[in-house]
Order: sequence, then C-alpha cells, then structure tokens
Amino acid sequence: METQMYLMIGIVMFVAGLFVALSRKNAIMVLVGIELMLNASNLNLLAFSYLYENLQGQLFSLFVIVIAAAEISVALAIIIKLYQYFKNTDIDMFRSLHS
Repeated sequence: METQMYLMIGIVMFVAGLFVALSRKNAIMVLVGIELMLNASNLNLLAFSYLYENLQGQLFSLFVIVIAAAEISVALAIIIKLYQYFKNTDIDMFRSLHS
C-alpha cells in the first residue's frame, strides 16, 4: 500500500475518534475516542517515518504508545472510582465535583 493510503486511513481514524470523543457522554466511550485519535497519530507518524526513511517518527510513536498506556490506566482508575461514587459514568454527573 502506498504511503498516501496510510495517511488517509490515519485521517479517517482521527476524525472518527474526534467524533466519538465529542459526541458521547459516557466516560469510557470518550476514552475510546481519545485512544483512537492517539492510534491515528501513531499511524501518521509511522507513515511519515517510512516516507522520509528516518527513525524519528518510529521513536516518537513508541513514546506516544508508552504515554497513552499510562494515560489510559490513570483515566480508567479515576473512572472506576467515580463510578463507585456516582454509580454512573455520565460525564455530566461529574460536573458536580467542583461545587
């Protein structure tokens, strides 16, 4: 497959993840959308790395994967604790935390 096809798939994945993250009220689905956007950016980084024949994109992609794994584990722990308190994962319910 050509590099342009990988870039187009990455763009479609990013837009789909952005749509999911902005349109859903369930905290788990928002996290799924964010992870989809991060994976789309990784795909684009790898495609550009292949296109320009250097390893910087691959190294940065590995760094993004490590950061995403840490982010998802912390976010899931927070969501589990909020679910235990509110018995719901609706994002609108979490707005009462600041008052």
